[in-house]
Amino acid sequence: MNPIKIAFIMYISKVFNSEFNEFSVNLANFLLKQQLNMKKLLIFFIGVSTFIQAQKKDISLEDIWRKGTFRADYMNSLNSMNGDFYSLLNYSKESSTVDKYSYETLEKIATIVDSKDLNELKYIQSYKFNNDETKLILGTSFKPIFRRSFLGTFYLYDIASKKISLIGEDIQRPTFSPDSKKIAYAKDNNLYIKDFSENETVFKITSSGKKNEIINGITDWVYEEEFGFVKAFEWSSDSKNLAYLRFDESKVKTFSMDVYGKGKYPTQHVFKYPKAGEKNAKVSLHIFSLSTNKTAEIVFGEYEYIPRINWTKDSNLLAVRTLNRHQNDLKMYFVNANTFASTLILNETDKAYVDVTDDLTFLDDNSFIWTSEKDGYNHIYHYDNKGKLINQVTKGNWEVTSYYGYNAKEKTIYYQSVENGSINRGVYSVSLKGDNKKLLSNPSGTNGASFSKNMNYFINTFSDANTPQVYTLRNKGGKVLKTIKDNASLKQTITQYNLSKKEFSTISINGNDLNMYTIKPSNFDANKKYPVLMYQYSGPGSQNVANRWNGSNDYWHQMLAQNGYIVVCVDGRGTGYKGRDFKKVTYMNLVKHETEDQIAVAKELAKLSYVDANRIGIWGWSFGGHMSTNCILKGNDVFAAAIAVAPVTTWRFYDTIYTERYMRTPEENPTGYDDNSPLNYPELLKGKYLLVHGTGDDNVHVQNATRMAEALIQANKQFDWAMYPDKNHGIYGGNTRLHLYTKMTNFIKNNL
Repeated sequence: MNPIKIAFIMYISKVFNSEFNEFSVNLANFLLKQQLNMKKLLIFFIGVSTFIQAQKKDISLEDIWRKGTFRADYMNSLNSMNGDFYSLLNYSKESSTVDKYSYETLEKIATIVDSKDLNELKYIQSYKFNNDETKLILGTSFKPIFRRSFLGTFYLYDIASKKISLIGEDIQRPTFSPDSKKIAYAKDNNLYIKDFSENETVFKITSSGKKNEIINGITDWVYEEEFGFVKAFEWSSDSKNLAYLRFDESKVKTFSMDVYGKGKYPTQHVFKYPKAGEKNAKVSLHIFSLSTNKTAEIVFGEYEYIPRINWTKDSNLLAVRTLNRHQNDLKMYFVNANTFASTLILNETDKAYVDVTDDLTFLDDNSFIWTSEKDGYNHIYHYDNKGKLINQVTKGNWEVTSYYGYNAKEKTIYYQSVENGSINRGVYSVSLKGDNKKLLSNPSGTNGASFSKNMNYFINTFSDANTPQVYTLRNKGGKVLKTIKDNASLKQTITQYNLSKKEFSTISINGNDLNMYTIKPSNFDANKKYPVLMYQYSGPGSQNVANRWNGSNDYWHQMLAQNGYIVVCVDGRGTGYKGRDFKKVTYMNLVKHETEDQIAVAKELAKLSYVDANRIGIWGWSFGGHMSTNCILKGNDVFAAAIAVAPVTTWRFYDTIYTERYMRTPEENPTGYDDNSPLNYPELLKGKYLLVHGTGDDNVHVQNATRMAEALIQANKQFDWAMYPDKNHGIYGGNTRLHLYTKMTNFIKNNL
């Protein structure tokens, strides 16, 4: 085919958002037959492009936050079952159902339970099978506590007899024993076991539980937030022992928040929150024996945290991980449930810190698969049951980003990594020996996998910067068996809007090539000058510059591009997926290098001929709010405006586990805390500053914003701010997000 003709076809396809189709070919043939010279063809195409763009809609804030115009179609979270089956919780106006499906066909096989057939509960909010899938725990009437924790009313449902029995009201985390005869749960900070094989007898395992003093079997606030788990009890595989953590938080200082509500008087939310340098809860490990009805406390060496407990393949051996307060010395012990003796199996140390993950699989011989950054990148390792290294399974200057599991029959490990570039994610398989590696997903974009319990199938979720989520069913070899959802409707919707391409690149800053994306106005003209809004988060191990389909913030950035702004995002030092040293360079000086990188990026952007150097702004949320505040102060010669949403303003106000992981304590590192806290240099403010916070934020307390406001007031610096009553760290609910983004949009238009 004529090269000029091919170029015409590709251009026409792009202009009309069509594929390489008959329309494009016919139009190209017609134009070539006219024997127009190149100048006339160029004028024609510019005219067509301008016309097409003029017909497209602009994004509105209502599209994003009220109408749900760009809402993607997601898959319900599925639960893998025994064999080649999975289950889904489905909702209708009349009821909710737990349904069984085949992985092979994706067809529904049966409805396991329908809430309309139950008098006890109107809707099922959660369900959990026992091991042989003959019974279910059904949950309803949930009451949120913190980010992951909640109370609920739970029932035991027998699938064959359709009998339903109450487990308890306002309880937490009911869990089947492996033999399915008992259910352990927490209530009012104590642990209970309900025995359904003996007239539903209830055993109270602990009695010391007391609000804001002692917690048994459930984590405290800081463990839930920073170690990412709530249920702190585990059954042994023979159902004879229950291991659990006990938190004595009686000496942890109390934090309180006013809750304004709708009544005449506000109430107070009071809970224990250990801030950097303060006392943590004293955590201890206990094992309750069902045969003796006795509990033993397990004694270790010195430690500050117990971030994970897992029973091994040996029903008498419990694997326990401990961390010191600096979090740079992680130990894993095997504890014998009969003798209570502990044996050190693995010890990992780091000059900075060691991350805690759930990447642990025990094989039948009690050898185990584990991930570690010890060679400079996060990789998979195989150790024997004594903790001796058998082999390093994956190697290379790239990171394993998710560990999915092990197929014992195939002796194959499944994982996700950035082998095809740090902004992409691929799904891979590799043998336990480290050979026979295979790519199972698309080579670029972001791919994630949800595997069946037997590892024979997985559902691959793919997206890239231009493609909403596509869900495909694949076999264990990666072969696509069926497309489940492709968001075709959303793809069609976005063609009607005036969207710009997200351009990926790198920028050389402070000796590093940093990942970057840029969104320019669709009618971008390099001969004009544009204001720039920079966006970042910048927290340790995070990533914003990724080749994936993003949500609401991306559409808001597109809306700003429609209004003549260039949006830029750069992942600086301290962010993830470029190796241990790149991530941990910020150790002891959190926000220092990150701020320097964003300021340097802004100065480089200011040199571009099409950037208005007097109109560069920056915004961020949480850690990103800390960053944008620091940038408007320390970078007052380049940033004209900044928005900080729910920012940390001093790490002295944040929790022990997160903060000390990267900073140690304020007593050990006072300059690290204070040299980069904007509370200490408010007088540097020259540009426009918008400070936003929710008064009900249990994570980054509104104290951060009020102290920042007071510092600016005493420095006689004018600023804008917005407080959202009773809203938590996410600042959402009802009309809240629309109001917030309207405020931010107006601020940008007025000040950039």
